[in-house]
Amino acid sequence: MSELPLFLLNTVLFPGGRLQLRVFEKRYMDMVSGCMKNGQPFGVCLIRAGLEVGQAAQPHPFGTAGHIVAWDMNQPGILNIVVRGGRCFRVERTYVRPDQLLVGEVEFQPEEPTATLPIAHDDLGELLARILEQLGEQYYFPPVQLADAGWVAHRLTELLPLPSDLKQQVLEQPRAEQKLDLLTAAIAAAGVDAS
Repeated sequence: MSELPLFLLNTVLFPGGRLQLRVFEKRYMDMVSGCMKNGQPFGVCLIRAGLEVGQAAQPHPFGTAGHIVAWDMNQPGILNIVVRGGRCFRVERTYVRPDQLLVGEVEFQPEEPTATLPIAHDDLGELLARILEQLGEQYYFPPVQLADAGWVAHRLTELLPLPSDLKQQVLEQPRAEQKLDLLTAAIAAAGVDAS
């Protein structure tokens, strides 16, 4: 069991994912400063109930470790950070510090095994390739890995305009193929042609 400070957001961070954050609340400024000083990650969890600011919100019990890879402070009191997603974890218990920072006792999950993108999901790889070509590298960490089923599932889920609860479901699936099946069903339900 490990202890992680938790950053509760209305977004989902995936392993290998890129997330840009503007940090201004004192509790998170202190948390980020401590993480940078100690070279430690913090946990990113989707909010289940509550708000991003003010009182501590309730997290979904499954999140991703966030590693700070870049930062700057162009405006006084606002810290811009770039975070890279690490390993997933399950939150076993939480407590709220006096400054309203939520801290979790977490169990890190096993690394997802690398799997080749199945032929049945080639259309998702092609869709992601088209999206990445339009967006550019500021939305992901190179290199592009279109043959890796997990990489395709994670990047596509990050970039498509899907409901946060669905993104959370994708994150929680233990295998890449299950993630891809969820995405295929969501795209079909939206009436979008992925090919």
